[in-house]
Amino acid sequence: MGLDQPNDDLVGGPPPQTHLGCPFHPDKVRVHRGEQKAMLLTGASRGIGHATAKLFSEAGWRIISCARQPFDGERCPWESGREDHVQVDLSNHRMLPRLITEVKERLAGAPLHALVNNAGISPKTPDGDRLTSSTTSTEIWMRVFHLNLVAPILLAKGLFDELRAASGSIVNVTSIAGSRVHPFAGSAYATSKAALASLTREMAHDYAPHGIRVNAIAPGEIRTDMLSPDTEARLVPTIPLRRVGTPDEVAEVIYFLCSNAASYVTGAEVPINGGQHL
Repeated sequence: MGLDQPNDDLVGGPPPQTHLGCPFHPDKVRVHRGEQKAMLLTGASRGIGHATAKLFSEAGWRIISCARQPFDGERCPWESGREDHVQVDLSNHRMLPRLITEVKERLAGAPLHALVNNAGISPKTPDGDRLTSSTTSTEIWMRVFHLNLVAPILLAKGLFDELRAASGSIVNVTSIAGSRVHPFAGSAYATSKAALASLTREMAHDYAPHGIRVNAIAPGEIRTDMLSPDTEARLVPTIPLRRVGTPDEVAEVIYFLCSNAASYVTGAEVPINGGQHL
């Protein structure tokens, strides 16, 4: 929006006023010290990740994304999206060094203002049922933990210098399933998210002396491709707000945690579940 327009009819009237509205105003990000902020977002192709990329892009951020799927220019219309997308399977920890190298090359010495570890998997049985601790294979345990827990560890370590240069923010996406037995989320997913919540506290403590804030969000039932209509109908009565959340509502909280409005917030896990945890 920029500056308010002066009233030409009021000669000698008050000078134009600078916009002092919402701290999340997109123009304030774009002109902040003449620097475009950059983020690395995992799991950007759909759901919460897609909504997060759109919100940050609309606020003027540069989005470096990674996902198992190739970049979809029709669904993901943010600037330089195709050039700044890395197609990679984060459940294979051997792929992390390549991803980190490619991100560094894209940044070309510029700082990284945010790392959002959103990618996650929750495998089911062939019939779509939850996998319990006794029915989850070793291979699935390893794959889930490599993606949901190990990838955030390695990305933060590998991009430490770039995050420190920006006094950046890390946001880990955990889950309500990390604190209770969930009727649909499997044991491997739930325990990996509980571990990620604990990791968030450890990282917040370790990275604070370097000016890097680390927080987590714990979504409840969010309307994404993973949530079927039958599941939504069963769970809504357990939610005090009597509805499921939207990816946009989750993205707004992620944006807050990456903004200057949260400059004194670190080591927190924010529940986003309509009161389901109460």
